[in-house]
Amino acid sequence: MNIFQTVQLLFAVGIIIIQNGQGLAQITKGRVCFVILCFVWAVAGAVIGQIRTLQRLSWLANLAIWLNVLILIIATAVVFHSDPNYDAALANNGAPKGPTVTTAGPPDGVEFTGQVVGLMQAVYSYGGAMLFVEFMAEMRRPYDFWKGMVAAQTFIFCCYMVFGFLVYSEQGQFTINPNYQGVSPYAWQTALNSIALVSTLIAALLYGNIGIKVIYSNVLEDIFGFPSLAKKSGKLLWTAVVPIYWALAFIVAAAIPSISNLSGLIAAVCILQFSYTFPPFLMLFHCAQRDAVQEGEGFEASTGRTIRHDHGVSRWMRGLRKNAALNAFNLFFFLGSLTTAILGIYSAVKGLIDAYAKTAVTGFSCTNPVGA
Repeated sequence: MNIFQTVQLLFAVGIIIIQNGQGLAQITKGRVCFVILCFVWAVAGAVIGQIRTLQRLSWLANLAIWLNVLILIIATAVVFHSDPNYDAALANNGAPKGPTVTTAGPPDGVEFTGQVVGLMQAVYSYGGAMLFVEFMAEMRRPYDFWKGMVAAQTFIFCCYMVFGFLVYSEQGQFTINPNYQGVSPYAWQTALNSIALVSTLIAALLYGNIGIKVIYSNVLEDIFGFPSLAKKSGKLLWTAVVPIYWALAFIVAAAIPSISNLSGLIAAVCILQFSYTFPPFLMLFHCAQRDAVQEGEGFEASTGRTIRHDHGVSRWMRGLRKNAALNAFNLFFFLGSLTTAILGIYSAVKGLIDAYAKTAVTGFSCTNPVGA
């Protein structure tokens, strides 16, 4: 699971680098090479990523939330009083200029794989929730965690739904990801990109901080015997690991500069597993082990032995039969989630192939994926 978490956070940082690179390219009207702008943000992240503790970032995280809310409000207002950014929609989505079309179901011409990629965007949107556990580890009062989680999820859900409905109702097929780069007035586009540069850099700092800690603690420290981050030598090594991490994120961003398909891919490979695949799988085997226990079995504290009267398939079957309905549900849930993950991976990869073939998206290119 640590591997999945590490990959997810690395790609999340890469997506933010793409997003900020696109924003800077729009601000400069394409006069600066896109991949160079991505590199600039990778360097900036490597510099501010030297902060090791999240406790020093709490006020920054709070600021990022309200900056994002400000972006949502301004972008929604601008969308209702201006035309879509047709150039960005054509470069990013391949949608030619024409009348705005909105549908309650899948738009005409969108294949099943495109619909699955859209579904993966919803999965990716809530992927940041996995960081809540990491935040809890550094909270002064961890018992307050559940209150913060409920408040955060409610707030996120309301913002996503209201903003999504309003913007799509106005822009239809011309909606791009991220949406504030799809507004047409240059002044508002620049203002929104400028605000977003700050908020997304804070988000990248948080993702990078957790991602590096996961790698350092579970790989470098546990497997290779690196010193603890509490020691001076560990702090020095942290300084060296941070730029390497951001360099890898930059390579991801420069090689696959398609936000929707890349986020769909990481949602299918990693985020979906944490939310849907792993929980029923772990619950299924936990119940089987727990319900297979017979009288006289258990841990013997005086000798340190675990006593079991039998082993093998018969033991597992006995445990699975005890709560057959619940176990069947968990098995069905697990298989369904695994199938969805496979469909998501296939659809995202196909979407990336199509994006490279039909749009302005190319790896390590000076061309901005959302136009100048």
